[in-house]
Amino acid sequence: MAKIRCLVVDDNNDVREELASAFENNDSIEIVDLAKDGVEAITKIQDKHPDVVILDLVMPVLDGYGVLEFFKNNRYKPKFLVYSAVSMDEFVFKAFGLGADDYVAKPCRTELLAKHVVTLCQQSGIAKLASLEKPDIKNVYRNKTLDERITSVFLTVGIPAHIKGYQYLREGIKMAVENPVVINSITKQLYPSIAQKYETSASKVERAIRHAIEVSWNRGKIENINTLFGLKVYGAKEKPTNGEFIALVADKMLIEGI
Repeated sequence: MAKIRCLVVDDNNDVREELASAFENNDSIEIVDLAKDGVEAITKIQDKHPDVVILDLVMPVLDGYGVLEFFKNNRYKPKFLVYSAVSMDEFVFKAFGLGADDYVAKPCRTELLAKHVVTLCQQSGIAKLASLEKPDIKNVYRNKTLDERITSVFLTVGIPAHIKGYQYLREGIKMAVENPVVINSITKQLYPSIAQKYETSASKVERAIRHAIEVSWNRGKIENINTLFGLKVYGAKEKPTNGEFIALVADKMLIEGI
């Protein structure tokens, strides 16, 4: 019986290598390749035609949602098993809405993950990939709304959605994207504008945004942040000011949205 051909997509090298090693001698599963982000994943899916894609959601360049969205309306596509530390209901439902076939929360024993892969293929058979058009990654990225792109950044850097600073940061970044010069008037213009929208004070907005950034640093997401911006921006004992963080994310949105 032919082995199930899997592609592992994860921006964490340790996770990729762990799964590749764990499945090396598996009787049912063969790892055909590894990918570190969504853009690389789309290309390798087309080149390798895997039966199952083990897909992380939070990745730089193009996240797992972007991969699911790209293949959602293709007649032929692999099975997608989302393997992610993001387990809030809204993110799980979104993944299934975009075509995910299964969802396993990290961390998970590789033996259990393997069972999920096999079960996926037993349920309805394996749909082989036919030849597909080459991806236009810029269009995939453009089609994601600004809110979705900011959410992807927040997931990557570990800012939880339930804190007030999450919404205030999102609003501040959107303002900086629409009018970049506002970042030069953060105290007199940006904070008061956010405060007016959410019926609070500018000082509370400032404190909530600072708290959101501190939460990210306390969660040890510095490596993700440096990966996200493509260079070593900060060290373990450094963290950006509110204005620096908003400016960094807004610049990323503008550059990658071109």
